[in-house]
Amino acid sequence: MQLKKMLNKIIKDYDKPERTEVRVRVGRFAGFIGIIANVILFAVKLAIGLITGSISIIADSLNNLSDSGANVLTVVGYTLTGKPADKDHPYGHARMEYLCSLFISIIVAFLGFEMLTSSIDKLTGNPTTEKYDTIAIIIIASTIVVKILCALFFRVLGKHINSDALKASAIDSISDVIATGAVVAGMLLTPITGPYTDGVIGIIISIYIIIMGIKLVIESSNTLLGKAPDADFIHKIIVKIKEYDGVLGIHDLVVHSYGENKTFVTVHVEVDADGNIMESHDLIDNIEADFLKNNINLVIHMDPISVSDPETNNLRLKCMDILSHISSEYSSPISIHDFRIVKGITHTNVIFDVSVSNEMKLTNKQLGDEITSEVKKINPLYNLVLTIDRDYFSERYEN
Repeated sequence: MQLKKMLNKIIKDYDKPERTEVRVRVGRFAGFIGIIANVILFAVKLAIGLITGSISIIADSLNNLSDSGANVLTVVGYTLTGKPADKDHPYGHARMEYLCSLFISIIVAFLGFEMLTSSIDKLTGNPTTEKYDTIAIIIIASTIVVKILCALFFRVLGKHINSDALKASAIDSISDVIATGAVVAGMLLTPITGPYTDGVIGIIISIYIIIMGIKLVIESSNTLLGKAPDADFIHKIIVKIKEYDGVLGIHDLVVHSYGENKTFVTVHVEVDADGNIMESHDLIDNIEADFLKNNINLVIHMDPISVSDPETNNLRLKCMDILSHISSEYSSPISIHDFRIVKGITHTNVIFDVSVSNEMKLTNKQLGDEITSEVKKINPLYNLVLTIDRDYFSERYEN
């Protein structure tokens, strides 16, 4: 609570993280604090390392120097994130935050490999033989407290603005706590358990850091590649749109993220074909405007559907029943939309779209053939004009 009050005084509009300029201020502030903390730790550890002649302490100091470089990357990344959209980047530069997160994750993994190499070297040819002064041990141990505070600081700010980059910085600080802890443990145990203790501890800790780094790289890469949006976020969009009077159903929902608070959504919304087209258009405009207030750029395609023709409604229900059975048989959700019929002299075209998730085991052709076969059992003169969409989300938009 005290930290929040302090940050509210230091960072303008800190309590409004949904605003891009606030995210930039928070990210840059975190980066500057990290630079200051790591430069101080680097200087302290380097001095002790040179005085005691300890390679492991000097290596740990260089680790802090590289961390300050990662913090510089955070400052630069958030500075670029705040740049407005331009001709070459019409959706803005907010994805720079994702790149920053990826680079920091790579640094964590790289440092883990470096620590592993030096630890193996200590076991195979250069075991630790230094004797450490008690004061040096206390000073090195005290630097762990600084890194713990940095990790908590990055974690709080990262959670506040939902920043992958700051969350990665928090993990980086935790890995430093572990690395420095390993150095201290080696300093204390080496005189008791022998010169290879430092190397054994280093190998164990470095493997842990490598695993964390690889996990961070995978998470950051998934964001850049276009991972599925949060299921709760999708559900809220669906529920909100359906709350508007005049919305009969929705489908073909697609979400694109160009950074935090830079979300673009497209969706098809079904309205009554017999209603007033101007009123329906006004409804669509109102929905889009309401979503924009929450930083969601929503574009709606209006789909008029017939709800008053008994024959169309009756056939739609029968087709939905067919799809329900197929869905149960293959344990995969299916929905139907844009249903209409066009009557002719020799046959009747039955036109509709089917949405299925990637859970569906059947290919589009196999699924289409099975639906066509079942619909023709209702009436051989029905000519099915079917479009099958592989949906981006498993949640269905209509019952």
